[in-house]
Amino acid sequence: MKSMAFTLAIAGISIALSSCASPYSVAGSGFASAGYDTYYDDAYGPLYDGYWGDDGGFYYRGGADRPFIRDGGGHFRHGAASGFHGMHAGGGRR
Repeated sequence: MKSMAFTLAIAGISIALSSCASPYSVAGSGFASAGYDTYYDDAYGPLYDGYWGDDGGFYYRGGADRPFIRDGGGHFRHGAASGFHGMHAGGGRR
């Protein structure tokens, strides 16, 4: 009986951990599993978090209670470039 409970507990943990994985990819609409999530030129100042949208645009916000805004000025990139630095963003969609 203890063996069955242990097996079920391990299975439950495995399912819970796999649900934490990001459904996004840098090429499409989100974050890479390694490296930086995005490259940013600091045009909007410090950011709270952001994510790559399904439309290919980067959405960012300056605080937890602020709405996400789509970058229209090309201040975020998928790859490194002169004047841009890598950053990891929270990726929280709302």
